[in-house]
Amino acid sequence: MIKVWFSILALSLSYCYFIASKIPKGVFRLFSLLPIIYLFTILPLYLSSPFLTGLSGLVLTWLANFKLLLFAFDHQNHPPPNSFLHFIFLTCLPIKIKQNNKPSSENPKIPSKLALNYPTKVVLLTAFVCSLDYRANLHPRILLVIYCLILYLLLDVVFGVCNYATRALLGIELESPSDEPYFSTSLQDFWGRRWNLMVTNVLRFTVYKPVRSCVGNALGGRRWDPLAAVMGLLSTFLVSGLMHELIFYYVTRGTPTWEVTWFFVLHGACLAVEFGLKSLTTGKFRLHWAVSGPLTVGFVVATAMWLFFPPVVRPGIDVKVIEEYKIFIDSMKRILYQS
Repeated sequence: MIKVWFSILALSLSYCYFIASKIPKGVFRLFSLLPIIYLFTILPLYLSSPFLTGLSGLVLTWLANFKLLLFAFDHQNHPPPNSFLHFIFLTCLPIKIKQNNKPSSENPKIPSKLALNYPTKVVLLTAFVCSLDYRANLHPRILLVIYCLILYLLLDVVFGVCNYATRALLGIELESPSDEPYFSTSLQDFWGRRWNLMVTNVLRFTVYKPVRSCVGNALGGRRWDPLAAVMGLLSTFLVSGLMHELIFYYVTRGTPTWEVTWFFVLHGACLAVEFGLKSLTTGKFRLHWAVSGPLTVGFVVATAMWLFFPPVVRPGIDVKVIEEYKIFIDSMKRILYQS
């Protein structure tokens, strides 16, 4: 499977880099990339492992395809690749070249980092996974809270491994996959500056900015900028919900329930309300971070328990993914023991 997978990626991205890049940017280059976009969309359907299927859907069907859309119109949000290997890594891995970043926290008094390195996160992830051996004794809500923690740690570890591999092979500095989302003080802080930054960055350039620009140009006048921004925001969360729905379909192979789409639509609407309240108060009335932080994280966790996790918990996909992780850990233990 690995040989076939990498051969397909190498051939597809070779075509993009050596042939499609010679076609003038715009609609014609986009048409030349459609076969590759189609291939990346159907590839996860040929996998049976829930974890590998979900990861492939996220990395290839979503991120790689959206990066190819940017490549079609020459709107990459990173420096041009200086080699074919560089192009492959930037396209098919969830990484982003580090740039000058503003502080991620809305309140400078909030601690910006927690001393959790990647080995610590791996240990915590393993501990939470092992705690699921006692799922029969756990309250369903406690179980879903553990799933929230596992999701954060799993994405951070997997994306972090991609960062380390890319840094070692290419010698370029990359941005972290997340920025301690449990310190979020608002939905804007959580979604825009702290959680799953690779996806946030791709959506900003493929959905938010184009929609905002189109709506602004259609309405005309700077007085419509707030409406254009809200439309761009809602469109971004809708697209994110639909892409998550597609990934859930890859994993479950069941009829979509649209719960995960509503999860993102709900958060998009709440974020729009949050923007409106901030503009009305002009920042004069802001909750202390000790209050806004727990409210933000609590809202995200509560809505995830309500809408995000049920579509994969009902068919038992969560159990299969956990078992796959345990098999992987056992395999690594045997390898380390033999060495």
